[in-house]
Amino acid sequence: MSKHNALKMFGRSGNPAMNDATFSNFTPDALSGNTMSLQGTVNKTGILLFLVVLTASYTWNQFFSTGLSETVMPIAIGGAIFGFVFALATIFKQTWSPITAPLYALSQGLFLGAISAIFELQFPGIVIQAVGLTLGTLASLLVLYKTGVIKPTENFRLMIVSATMGIALLYVVSMVMNMFGSSIGFIHSNGLFGIGFSLFVVAIAALNLVLDFDFIEQGAEQGAPKYMEWFGAFSLMVTLIWLYLEMLRLLSKLRSR
Repeated sequence: MSKHNALKMFGRSGNPAMNDATFSNFTPDALSGNTMSLQGTVNKTGILLFLVVLTASYTWNQFFSTGLSETVMPIAIGGAIFGFVFALATIFKQTWSPITAPLYALSQGLFLGAISAIFELQFPGIVIQAVGLTLGTLASLLVLYKTGVIKPTENFRLMIVSATMGIALLYVVSMVMNMFGSSIGFIHSNGLFGIGFSLFVVAIAALNLVLDFDFIEQGAEQGAPKYMEWFGAFSLMVTLIWLYLEMLRLLSKLRSR
């Protein structure tokens, strides 16, 4: 398979919300009104972040007010399921993104708040570290992208997309194996190999941000319709949430040694 065909098949980004067809089906009517802008996407991303923090604070407070994971796990599981449903709806029906993207953020916040609280109980201070590293990585990659230090070339895209799909496949296999009482040990190990794997996954998740930046910029330059600001913000949130969870996993491995 050639590089061009591989990118055409898997898209410009490892993020499943973004592919080459995203900006290819707009009609002249859609382009005649207000169009997508970088500032608008930044504003929408800020709104989604606020919604995530809002619901995450609820499950976080619920957990620490009782000290029992049983009180928040049903809410967390429900948030994860609804988040997945709203994510699929947003990906396959982008015109719904002004509604489904905020609903996704609210749902994921419920899940993230519970997971974060459980990690915090085991490793005090880990959440603020993970949040700081995630936001720091976001800012650093944005600067590197805007200054041209990192350029999303075709080879770069192919490498990141391939690695992302490989990681996703490995996680799916691990989940299936867990259902049968087995596992892929190094994924959860706090040994050197396990930590090295987590570092690799964090790096790939971070570099997906570069592809997201480029994809959003392309949408703004091509005059995508205004609702694509919500879709672009949603896509960026998918990567940020993945990066945050991987930061938690990495830090927990380091602190459990």
